[in-house]
Amino acid sequence: MADKTLDTLFHDTLKDIYYAERKILKSLPKMVRAAQSPELKAAFEKHIGQTEGQIERLQQVFDIIGKPARGKTCDAIEGILAEGDEIAEEYKGTAALDAGLLAAAQAVEHYEITRYGTLKRWALVLGMKDAAALLDETLQEESQTDTDLTAIADAAVNAEAMQQAA
Repeated sequence: MADKTLDTLFHDTLKDIYYAERKILKSLPKMVRAAQSPELKAAFEKHIGQTEGQIERLQQVFDIIGKPARGKTCDAIEGILAEGDEIAEEYKGTAALDAGLLAAAQAVEHYEITRYGTLKRWALVLGMKDAAALLDETLQEESQTDTDLTAIADAAVNAEAMQQAA
């Protein structure tokens, strides 16, 4: 059995979030189409571009560690995205749809925040300052997206979810 080190764990976790980001990028257009609120649609559309940039930064981190940019199936993101799909289907056409989509999106953001926070810390411990800076840039972006989604929820989406479907 090969030695399992923090380097190995860093690489495995990097592959996990790389897979997750690519999967999220494929899911975001469905969320744009499903959302009813113009603000929520715009937030999802904005995040498509951000996610593309995040994938590019991950590819740079793979370059820094001298490994090919490859993903490894992330069961956690598969489950979170499946829940989002379920909400989109079960609440389609209801006032609660956007609140459910928003909650699903925040579950994704929170998962990403934990991954990027951990990877950044490990990169620092491993002496990879350039990788840590790239990971921190994405961590800040994900945190801001979570804050923006909360603002959309508080501004209208949650209150609108209490209304009866038209």
